[in-house]
Amino acid sequence: MLVPAAIGAALGLAVFAFARWQRYDRDASFYPTVLIVIASYYVLFAVMAGDRAALVPQLGVALVFATLAVIAGRHAPRLVGIGIALHGLYDLAFHLLGGGGGVPEWWPPFCGAIDIVLGLAVLGAVAWSGRGERAA
Repeated sequence: MLVPAAIGAALGLAVFAFARWQRYDRDASFYPTVLIVIASYYVLFAVMAGDRAALVPQLGVALVFATLAVIAGRHAPRLVGIGIALHGLYDLAFHLLGGGGGVPEWWPPFCGAIDIVLGLAVLGAVAWSGRGERAA
């Protein structure tokens, strides 16, 4: 599983670099939207597999991350980076939490690496810019 993780880490850096280059990251909604999309993939896998038993818990997990994205995007940008990285940890722990739901075996290390690298990059960029907290 090192190859999917290595590709994922490179992709995480590429997404961050592209967003900086194109200045997408200047829009306060960009990374919260990325976090919401990231959180939706496990729901997609459960739907594709027709696994109703996995669908409900995955909807719950996606709702938690989406809620974090909305709150953090409005009030605490550093939490968006933390949320993306936390989703990466969720990816890496996915098989310990029961797995299943139509998720390909290579997905958790691939997506986990993307999320952790991207989340840390976002967190670093927010810290560097001094935009760590916004007025409510």
